[in-house]
Amino acid sequence: MKRRQRIAFVAADIPAARQARQALIRRYGQTPPDRADVVVALGGDGFMLQTLHRHLGRGVPIFGMHRGSIGFLLNEYRETGLVERLARATRVKIHPLRMVATTVRGTRRTALAINEVSLLRQKRQAAKIRILVDEVERLPELICDGVLLSTPAGSTAYNLSAHGPILPLGANLLALTPISAFRPHHWRGALLPHTATVVFEMLEDEKRPVSATADHTEVRDVTRVEVREDRSIALTFLFDPEHNLEERVLKEQFAP
Repeated sequence: MKRRQRIAFVAADIPAARQARQALIRRYGQTPPDRADVVVALGGDGFMLQTLHRHLGRGVPIFGMHRGSIGFLLNEYRETGLVERLARATRVKIHPLRMVATTVRGTRRTALAINEVSLLRQKRQAAKIRILVDEVERLPELICDGVLLSTPAGSTAYNLSAHGPILPLGANLLALTPISAFRPHHWRGALLPHTATVVFEMLEDEKRPVSATADHTEVRDVTRVEVREDRSIALTFLFDPEHNLEERVLKEQFAP
């Protein structure tokens, strides 16, 4: 006899998510997240990202249901039929970006990003950033409010707000997108192979301080940031077949 999947329900700290969690636990029971076969995350996209980061090392699949504000990474919320939905769910695997940031004081911080690594000016003066791709200088000086490197999963988030391209999940690309670029004013970014290693070097780093953020982890006063995809880590999203993430990414490119 096939064992029933052990499900853990986790919820954002908002009333709609907490109420949904209690209703689902009453119907399906609850397994501690560290022993579950699947984790059901209830909230918005921000909470979904927190849940993915919390379970990075386990490889447990995450099925999100929308009980928050933005739900691009989430399925529709329904109490009934969850076991059947999980059984027929489409699996989407992605790999995070690994950021290694060095500060002006010489300290190094490492963090993972599922959506993007973004660099932003900390004060009133624009940042000056040199960009290298696979050890080749591509931009000797970008004067800007910032710049980001996005995964396909994150391309519809901050990257899209910065007028970057939407990337299909299977494209094996990363989006390098400037944020309010002043010079070169015509540069709109680049599409890079997912194997690329990108290095950002801050110019005039003390006069023009810059912070680097990998999803929720911020490092201030950076002087050098190296970013590459970490293929040793795989994250698994679960989506209803009729509304999977690849279809959502495609639809977003034709949104009015």
